[in-house]
Amino acid sequence: MTSRTASVARNTLETQIEVTINLDGQGQFDAETGVPFLDHMMEQIARHGLFDLSVKANGDLHIDAHHTVEDIGITLGQAFKQAIADKKGVVRYGHAYVPLDEALTRVVLDLSGRPGFEYDVVFNRDKIGEFDVDLFYEFFQGFVNHAGVSLHIDNLKGRNAHHIAETMFKAFGRALRMAITLDQRALGQLPSTKGSL
Repeated sequence: MTSRTASVARNTLETQIEVTINLDGQGQFDAETGVPFLDHMMEQIARHGLFDLSVKANGDLHIDAHHTVEDIGITLGQAFKQAIADKKGVVRYGHAYVPLDEALTRVVLDLSGRPGFEYDVVFNRDKIGEFDVDLFYEFFQGFVNHAGVSLHIDNLKGRNAHHIAETMFKAFGRALRMAITLDQRALGQLPSTKGSL
């Protein structure tokens, strides 16, 4: 089997980002981004997706975390797209429901090759610690645009903002894991009647 790994560096005047991913890993995670809560959330993607993931970022955090969080999402999307390559033999679709105490989130995605993002998540506060909850949307939108996936995130229940965030990222990791799984009945085949994804 071809190694499904990628390393991508993205450098702008605002941020310098490096992402390395192994889709067939064991959930190992390493991060140095300067945004601790995002690191905690990305660790959920790695652990629940069973991806080995390394993220290094140097951004203009003296302004705020917006550029850094969005650009990490973009670079992660680029690395994912590179690692998944031609998508032959993958399941293609993934979904997960993840609860955490009172919170419950559903994530559904398609490795369609077309970016599409629907996000129905409402937080009852603006920040979790120092992290602006609006930046979750920017992270996932950056990923979607550059990975070329259709992604739906719906928070179905929840009061605690931290719990809601964790269920989002855990469900995202699990849905990705399902979608990129190789289907033994369809190895070498593209899961599309159009002949391309």
